[in-house]
Amino acid sequence: MKNKKLWFKAKMYGWGWQPISWEGWAILALYTVAVVLHFKNIDKFSHSASDTLINFAIPFIITTTFLLIICYTKGERPRWRWG
Repeated sequence: MKNKKLWFKAKMYGWGWQPISWEGWAILALYTVAVVLHFKNIDKFSHSASDTLINFAIPFIITTTFLLIICYTKGERPRWRWG
């Protein structure tokens, strides 16, 4: 079995990951920038709160799904941890 370099480590408490390499931090930074820029772009053209929510939800879900896939493939297997 090939020893792969981990980008994300399982959290010590709860369920999820935290970045442990520069690649992990870069992915997290790209995700954050993408979400913020998308929200700012939508905010310019929306006329109500429902416009903002509807136009933001689908791209946010897609972007978050890609982040979770990357974390799952490049990180430790997550499990619930109580500490």
